[in-house]
Amino acid sequence: MKMRTLAVGLMVGALALSACGREGGPTTPESEAAAELSYPVAENVALTGSPTFDAMTAAGRITIGVKEDQPGLGFRDATTNEYSGFDIEIARYVAAELGFGLDQIDYLPVPSAAREDTIERGDVDYYVGTYTINDGRKERISFAGPYFQAGQSILVRADETEITGPDTLMGKKVCSVTGSTPIKRVAEQGLTEPANIVEFQTYTQCVDQLTTDQVDAVTTDDAILAGYASQQPDELKLVGEPFSEEPYGIGLNRDDTALRNAINDALQKAYDDGTWQRIYDATLGLSGTPASPPPLDRY
Repeated sequence: MKMRTLAVGLMVGALALSACGREGGPTTPESEAAAELSYPVAENVALTGSPTFDAMTAAGRITIGVKEDQPGLGFRDATTNEYSGFDIEIARYVAAELGFGLDQIDYLPVPSAAREDTIERGDVDYYVGTYTINDGRKERISFAGPYFQAGQSILVRADETEITGPDTLMGKKVCSVTGSTPIKRVAEQGLTEPANIVEFQTYTQCVDQLTTDQVDAVTTDDAILAGYASQQPDELKLVGEPFSEEPYGIGLNRDDTALRNAINDALQKAYDDGTWQRIYDATLGLSGTPASPPPLDRY
């Protein structure tokens, strides 16, 4: 086994984007916590019956689909081009269990609406990016996990008083990402009028619309929204209680059962030996919200 130390920044907590402890920047408790994460890279890994793994091995590299605009989960620093967050660490841990070190990983940012297409084409070997497991998606791809349990919530401006939960969205402009589970729920449950549903390719675009008074609320998973609220605590806040269950899974080729089983084995190992908890505590856990790994749903 080789030990690879992951020196990553973290965008959780009331931090400015520039204060990420990189490239000679100031050292923060967040960057110190993330820098302590390390995963042994497995050697001589053999995985029979996985065409995806065979292609990865032949290339000597692994391509992971990720998000790049979700602080604390999947975030790319525009200055250093380095990725950080809980999902990124889970992706790196799984890569290490499959025998791939940091210098063998390529990240491909993929918007929510393009995830199934990207996986089906083989553009990524697997995808880790706030990807809710549901039956509709299982018709096209498969999932390992879940590795985290989130819930849909609502982000509003700090001075907002009328919106307090999903039952107060009627008549309000609500923004989320095209192709995401949350925006479909808003439409299907009639939480606001169809004309008031606003969709963009990224959550950052929605948050920009919120801070410039173009929309009244942004809705998606609480973990995602908490990252944005922590960046602008004087301007943004979460309201109400989560009103759904969003189990995050690792998306991969629908027919690659061998790889799905191997990733599930890796996740179970992380649950059992404390690696999952160390990753959470050094990333999302710094927001002060405790969590533990959900049970795997092997199928």
